Amino acid sequence: MTGARTGARVARPRHPGTTERPVSTQSVDQVQCGDRTYDLRRLRPTDRDDIVSLASALPEIDLQFLRSDLTDPDVVEGWIHDADTGSRFTTLAHYEGELVGYGSLNLRGLHWMSHLGEIRVIIAEAHRRCGLGHVLTERVFETARELGLLKLVAQMTREQIGARRVFERLGFSPEALLTDWVIDRSGRTRDMMIMSYDLGAGKRSRT
Repeated sequence: MTGARTGARVARPRHPGTTERPVSTQSVDQVQCGDRTYDLRRLRPTDRDDIVSLASALPEIDLQFLRSDLTDPDVVEGWIHDADTGSRFTTLAHYEGELVGYGSLNLRGLHWMSHLGEIRVIIAEAHRRCGLGHVLTERVFETARELGLLKLVAQMTREQIGARRVFERLGFSPEALLTDWVIDRSGRTRDMMIMSYDLGAGKRSRT
């Protein structure tokens, strides 16, 4: 079942071998990536345990760089609360009933940063390099456009070279490199890179 979508789509190249239909907040929709069919839907309050399971199965190197410890159910509860209050918009991807990834748009609470949104995408290791990440990223772009945001921001550590290259291909540009700005799970400080994408002029909707 395919839900209706309003607002402008982002004119972005699609990953080879993928076809998709718009995701709705009210329905489960599907996207074909290679020979796999994924179900897409928005985050629900009942998704806590699935998110914990997804995060817990990530490689240790990925866990080192998670912004929030999504292996902690209490942290995930707060994460879901943000979605309920409208400060986070998350699309989940399921394969054969299992949560295998998400794309999230996180809004800034400060008025002087209300034109910004932060993009975060996590994909289970077995479902990478098939186009699913590209599809979820595009969902974030679409939501940002619909909200009237002016700029998307991506944050990563200096060591996340692969992530930086992905965002560069999407059109993001480096904005800043902050020394010893974050601490990983082992307690080691790391430099954080901020990249951004200009969505163009517009006024963010408050409704």
